[in-house]
Amino acid sequence: MRYQLVLQFEANTMDDFDELVILEDKLIEKLGGVATVDGHDFGSGEFNIFVLTDEPSTAFSQAHRVVANHGVQNVMRAAYRELAAEDYVILWPPSLTEFTVV
Repeated sequence: MRYQLVLQFEANTMDDFDELVILEDKLIEKLGGVATVDGHDFGSGEFNIFVLTDEPSTAFSQAHRVVANHGVQNVMRAAYRELAAEDYVILWPPSLTEFTVV
């Protein structure tokens, strides 16, 4: 896989963590044909789900539907980068101007 897609959510509590792990499991189930969910990290007020794919826009479109259907209460941010690169290409929300993974 050539790209890493990151789905990022604000998360501070164990309830946030539990909800987002359930979401991660749904993404594993739904993205199998286009991407591989490569794990998550939790800390510094955020929860990141890492997705490996050769088609970041397609994987994001499918992931965005899963997130919307899951009813996550906080705002998702999403961006991707080539695995060997450091700079992210922002996908969501359209108004976002900076993306980092802490």
